[in-house]
Amino acid sequence: MSVHTNLSPSEAESRIRTALSDEGFGILTEIDVAATLQAKLGIERKPYKILGACNPPLANRALEADESIGLLLPCNVVVYEDDDGTVVSAIEPLMMVELSPAVQEIADEAHDALERALQRIPVN
Repeated sequence: MSVHTNLSPSEAESRIRTALSDEGFGILTEIDVAATLQAKLGIERKPYKILGACNPPLANRALEADESIGLLLPCNVVVYEDDDGTVVSAIEPLMMVELSPAVQEIADEAHDALERALQRIPVN
């Protein structure tokens, strides 16, 4: 699940945060990969962020269906710059079904919500 946009990484991040919030997701974790690699290894790279998005009602239902599903939570969303602009990608929640078929309905709902959020990012 991915979109390519002409927005700057910071503008794309702002828009996906708003879109995720509108879909019931909160950001539990945020990793600035570029800053971390610069600080730890002295490596410079283009902007790259990982946002750990969680929809609490869906997460609770998934955990009630199968506690091991926490291995795949939260739903990661990445925002990074490439040579053609900015990419915003989200993990495919339907992968959870491979771990636990009991979460099919929940994975479908999460997929639809993330897809709607990504559709709010203007594409190239």
